[in-house]
Amino acid sequence: MRTAARTVFLAGMALALAGCASLGPKPWEKDLMARHEMLVDPYPLQTAAEDHVYFSKEASSGGRGFAGGGCGCN
Repeated sequence: MRTAARTVFLAGMALALAGCASLGPKPWEKDLMARHEMLVDPYPLQTAAEDHVYFSKEASSGGRGFAGGGCGCN
């Protein structure tokens, strides 16, 4: 009885570990994730220019995405 329980346990562990073998993208899928549009900030120079204009107009820094400005108006 003890060997049967051990065999079932080992078989269950083998199945559990084998289930983790397919995590992550396949090599032929990685080209889709390397596209320019998939970057966090695909246009860093444009973002820097927009931040500069926002800072110059609002007299504040940071807070991108929030309503209102540096003048106290909403």
